Amino acid sequence: MTIRFIHAADLHLGSPFKGFAGLPGKMAQTVRESTFTAFRNLIGHASETRPDFLLIAGDIYDGEDRSLRAQEQFRMGMETLREEGIPVFVSHGNHDHLSGSWVRFSLPDNVRVFGPQVETAELNVRGTTVKIHGFSYPERHVTEPVIGHYPQSESDAVEIGMLHGSIRGNEAHDVYAPFTKDELLGKGYDYWALGHIHKRQVLHAQPPIVYPGSLQGLHRKESGIKGFYEVEIGQGTSSLEFIPAGALVFGTAEINCAGIRHADQWLERCMHQIRAFREADGPGLLDLRLTGIDEGAEAMFSDAPESEWLEFIRECVMRDCPDIGVHRMTWERDTALAVPGGLFRDVLEELGSWDADNWKDCLADLYGHRQAYRFTGRLGEEEIREIAEEAERLITDGLMKGGRAE
Repeated sequence: MTIRFIHAADLHLGSPFKGFAGLPGKMAQTVRESTFTAFRNLIGHASETRPDFLLIAGDIYDGEDRSLRAQEQFRMGMETLREEGIPVFVSHGNHDHLSGSWVRFSLPDNVRVFGPQVETAELNVRGTTVKIHGFSYPERHVTEPVIGHYPQSESDAVEIGMLHGSIRGNEAHDVYAPFTKDELLGKGYDYWALGHIHKRQVLHAQPPIVYPGSLQGLHRKESGIKGFYEVEIGQGTSSLEFIPAGALVFGTAEINCAGIRHADQWLERCMHQIRAFREADGPGLLDLRLTGIDEGAEAMFSDAPESEWLEFIRECVMRDCPDIGVHRMTWERDTALAVPGGLFRDVLEELGSWDADNWKDCLADLYGHRQAYRFTGRLGEEEIREIAEEAERLITDGLMKGGRAE
């Protein structure tokens, strides 16, 4: 007897996608709609393939104050699955915890939302009993382990654990509901449906312990194809198939500018790399990283402002590959080409030594301002990295221009 289900997580419906100003109108709209498009792709696949049930392991919404549109889109998707007779099991995570303030929509009766304590849902799939254990975050910060509250497997049923959290000691992400792999294996379940980590990964093969990753990348650090897993469990074995769902892929294309002296040469190299990305990964949003900028290329680039180069390549890409957008360009210049500048060098070295606390102290007035905060949002690790990179770029560009002037 085989059961088949879908495991998805981290939908983040309604993500605001800050920092994408300047994109052409159609691409900007694609970015804004991408989480909804990915969700509709998930619902469409489920409707077509009719799994026995669907698991959503946390962070359906992007924030605790859920928008009306995001809730309506989710409700409509659940109604579509109800019409197909597909049960859905939901555990809310740190971004869409139960204490958030929002106007609530009702959900159809095929949806089971786990409460703030670990509980068990049971269903019968063609004569096989399936038990699904899970909980929803009662508030945003669940920093204590919850794994101890999950029951031990004690029957012949297929048992699945849903847990939105991270491995204890993993400092690359905010640590919520921490656990160890051995603690999960010790429960004796047939499958662990995890959420919270946006990168797809299988922590253990048999029985599977799985992060499906986010359904749609939310920024340039979340590169690669995103989607969900289709899972089959039967006769002591299991199999996984990854199903792409994202509306677009975030990526980077490196453009070697060595030897370039004319804009048409540069454009040709750019378009070659962009077409290669499109063929490999499909629709996407790219950062162009310009490398190998020698003296001749630097002289060419200096004849127009960087903003004009970016606008130019965006227009060319829109004509040739309309489903590819260029987010930004970074210029990896050799500072040795410029006249050495002690002040610039000292500032770069100082910035390079700063940690997250130094940046938070520097930006405290801006991010703590009660009016500005509405536009800046939360100052997290990703925001700090982007601010640091942009500061270094501006200083380096000033160094290069200063060198050319002298």
